[in-house]
Amino acid sequence: MLDRRDTLLGAAALAAGGVLAAQDKETHVKPNESPLPTLFVSHGAPNLVLGDLPVKRFLATLADGRKPRAIVCVSAHWLTRDVSVDVSPQPRTIHDFSGFEAELYRMRYAAPGAVELATEIADTLASAGTKVRREERGLDHGAWIPLMLAFADAQVPVTQISLQPSRRPQDHYELGLALRDLRRKGVLVIGSGGATHNLGELGAGDVLPTWAAEFDTWLDERARAGDAKALGDYRTLAPHAARNHPTEDHYLPLLVALGAAGEGAKGKTIHASAAYGSLSLRAFEFA
Repeated sequence: MLDRRDTLLGAAALAAGGVLAAQDKETHVKPNESPLPTLFVSHGAPNLVLGDLPVKRFLATLADGRKPRAIVCVSAHWLTRDVSVDVSPQPRTIHDFSGFEAELYRMRYAAPGAVELATEIADTLASAGTKVRREERGLDHGAWIPLMLAFADAQVPVTQISLQPSRRPQDHYELGLALRDLRRKGVLVIGSGGATHNLGELGAGDVLPTWAAEFDTWLDERARAGDAKALGDYRTLAPHAARNHPTEDHYLPLLVALGAAGEGAKGKTIHASAAYGSLSLRAFEFA
């Protein structure tokens, strides 16, 4: 179970020798190449892809200089009791929203599934005692919207891993730690959520109110410091934490991305903007 840190650290050790071993003969990180960073992006509203916000322009450049052999996405929009991994050979595009422009529902993101990678991840976690489900689910909008902008050719294989909102934030950091060797194998781990996410206090404009700006600043400072303990205990330590995240689903992907960069990793803001009155759309790179 993910409530035990040693279980997931054991999974991480197994990952070093297990995940992707079968694929290494085909593609691997060359000795002179640096491991990929992990990323956290704020994906905004589903119709982000139709507009012209600064965050859209940022996401459209996200792949610049990055050539992953596969992508693992942890989205705020896949919530399960136990860890689930998507093993779809051709992930369907899930339109998990309503009331938006008709054009959005016609969009498809036709990236191939990373089936072998997903199976290896599931097997590795299961062998360490974590209960894991394998599902042919597809990509929700927290995954396909940013990926459609960043990897528009849809050539990079993708899988998703679910969040467990009934478990502690620290458990999600440890889930990330279990994935920490993937970036040395050329796999890009992306957490997709929101730096702030209170849909009950949306409005107009791109200037954050004080309560959101103070949280956003705290988040940036703690990420830059690599303060995994504080970020895991954000509900107690961060200003206005519950107001910025009435539910934790859009925050938890950040902790998975931080953990997947390895113990001692630090963050760097790679984008900062705001929209919809109170949403920080900050993005981080962790290494």
